[in-house]
Amino acid sequence: MSNVFIAFQDNEESRPVIEAIAADNTNAKVVHSPGMVKIDAPGRLTIKRETIEEITGRPYDLQAIHVNLVTLSGHIDEDDDQLTLSWKH
Repeated sequence: MSNVFIAFQDNEESRPVIEAIAADNTNAKVVHSPGMVKIDAPGRLTIKRETIEEITGRPYDLQAIHVNLVTLSGHIDEDDDQLTLSWKH
């Protein structure tokens, strides 16, 4: 199974998103580099709006992740509540 990944700029806006991804994807590996945070996961990774809202304590538009998004790898399945990266067979 191939890894999927997503990377964000390392800044205050991205930190709750990264925290939410780590909480919801226990098999994900978070790697901090200068100015960037990359998250790898085997086969599938999901970003949930609800988890980000729990962390920030306010409503969150999932489209806002694109502002600090650097790159990603995998097939994207996205709606208002979650974004999932996966490799479909």
